[in-house]
Amino acid sequence: MTTMWIVLGAYLALMVCIGVYYRRKTANVSDFVLGGRTLGPWFTAFAYGTSYFSAVIFVGYAGKFGWAYGAASTWVGIGNAVIGSYMAWKIMGRRTRTMTKHIEAKTMPEFFEKRYNSKGLKTASALIVFVFLIPYTASVYNGLSRLFEKGFGISYSWCILIMAVFTAIYVIMGGYKATALNDFIQGLIMLVGIVAIVFSVLNLKGGLGEALEGLGKIPDPSGKTDSYNSLFGPDPVNLIGVVILTSLGTWGLPQMVQKFYAIKDDKSIKTGTVVSTVFAVVVAGGCYFLGGFGRLFVEADKTGAPSGGFDGIVPAMMDKLSPFLFAVVLVLVLSASMSTLSSLVLTSSSTLTIDLIKPLMKDKMDDKKELTVMRAFIAVFLAVSVLIAIFTLENPQTVISSLMGISWGALAGAFLAPFLYGLYSKKITKAAVAACFISGVGITVVHMLVYTMKLVPDAPAALGKLSLASPVNAGAFTMLFGLVLVPVVSALTKQKDEDKQNTEKVFECYANSEN
Repeated sequence: MTTMWIVLGAYLALMVCIGVYYRRKTANVSDFVLGGRTLGPWFTAFAYGTSYFSAVIFVGYAGKFGWAYGAASTWVGIGNAVIGSYMAWKIMGRRTRTMTKHIEAKTMPEFFEKRYNSKGLKTASALIVFVFLIPYTASVYNGLSRLFEKGFGISYSWCILIMAVFTAIYVIMGGYKATALNDFIQGLIMLVGIVAIVFSVLNLKGGLGEALEGLGKIPDPSGKTDSYNSLFGPDPVNLIGVVILTSLGTWGLPQMVQKFYAIKDDKSIKTGTVVSTVFAVVVAGGCYFLGGFGRLFVEADKTGAPSGGFDGIVPAMMDKLSPFLFAVVLVLVLSASMSTLSSLVLTSSSTLTIDLIKPLMKDKMDDKKELTVMRAFIAVFLAVSVLIAIFTLENPQTVISSLMGISWGALAGAFLAPFLYGLYSKKITKAAVAACFISGVGITVVHMLVYTMKLVPDAPAALGKLSLASPVNAGAFTMLFGLVLVPVVSALTKQKDEDKQNTEKVFECYANSEN
């Protein structure tokens, strides 16, 4: 216990010192939100990776999907690396950096305003960002607090509050540059930690060979053995839905896409692509691979669910480790979670200030006032997220994966298609973007009311048969639906002359780009 407290105290002190250091180097809004667009590939790649993977992945998703698919859940980590990291950087990185710099967009709502010549799209997207980043933030708190309860015996609610305070301190003081340096340090901890933990946990069951053999002896829901240790697991169809949500979803999440805004040049994009992909292979692949062995450590109850709930699987596995390794786990998950939280609160507060509050002030807000308001909203956003996270404690049915599915489904369902097509095509119309916003949020909200909150007792059985009763699969559906909806609506609607002229000016950035 003493070792864990020392490690934890040293880590938190370092985070605060970094925030204090960068407090003096954050002179304006661009510095606070994007680091002045001067960050190199390693910092940006680690910022991308650590924002991607948090306690949501390590505790929530690795536990739940490892339980459902066994060793085959490793495919989720592979999908995160190939689709969520490599392809995202390759397809979106350079074009995002070039266009957002050309139109001087600091947030995703600003991109929609200037790319599509619409203040309405800016306001709508800003509201969507602020509302639906909250359940994601709550899921991060949820995952971390469960491990801290196990390791330190600290109340779940106190864990959440302490974490929120430290995140607020270094983000409010240092902004993006502080979070980027913290992300780099946190990323190094995650890389070393996850490798050590995977080997240590498997050794508890005699190594990889014996662990796989033991996993194969456990019957799946149909009674078959050698299923949880097979290549594609007992349920490959639903496994694909998880891969799509957690991999393709990053293409439409503002806190992820905005990392490309901040990188300094096209050469850095190439290096960042490799670094980010390798990081994802190790961290995401390691997390899901580890979670696949959860059934060896936790028994199923009479219903077939894990005793202690899905979010208790990974903490139960970690409880078998030595005190020193458990301390490493805590710092690992704390690193992953605080980096994700800092990215979420910075994205939300900057969006709310730049895209909603500042326009209402009619240019009466200078840089100093804008920074003050942004820092205030960081505190507000964290406070609301804390309340939701504590509320989920009283509702054990609201597991981490459900909160994340709701958040990613709405955000990526609304933004992925219009953002991606907006980088490449001049033919996308405002009507198509608006339709995608409505479908992404509408499908997610209706699904949440019907299936997650159970407000409709007799929910449509057809969706259950199609596996769409799961918030994860529903989120994946909203993304794919948007990719079809946007070009179809664009083909059926027309652009005004002023919108065509604006589009031509926007796309001049690619002609003028030296790279």
